[in-house]
Amino acid sequence: MLNALNRKTVEELRDALQDARDDSSVRVLILTGVGEKSFVAGADISELAQRTPVDGKDFSLFGQSVFHLLETLGKPSICAINGFALGGGCELALSCTIRWPARPPSSGSPK
Repeated sequence: MLNALNRKTVEELRDALQDARDDSSVRVLILTGVGEKSFVAGADISELAQRTPVDGKDFSLFGQSVFHLLETLGKPSICAINGFALGGGCELALSCTIRWPARPPSSGSPK
C-alpha cells in the first residue's frame, strides 16, 4: 500500500485534525502510514489525471491548507515515517513537529 493522497483522504485528515484540535483530552498526535512500503506516496496519480489544471490547483491549495492546520494546531505532532515520504507525503511529514523513523533500518551490518 502506498497511501496516496486523494481528495477523500485529505478531507478525512482535515476532519481528524479539527477534532483533535477541539478535544482537550488530545495532547499529542502521531501520524503514520498503513503498511511498510510507504508513509505517504504523494498525490493519487489516477485521481490527479482526471483533474483540469484549475481543479489541480484548487486541490493543491486545499492540501496545503490542511497541512498548515497540522503545522499550527497548537499541539505537538509526531510523524512516524514507515517508508517512503514522497511529494505531498514529504510535505505532510514536514508539517509535523517531530519526524521519526517508525522502524529501524534493515538489520544487515555494513561490510
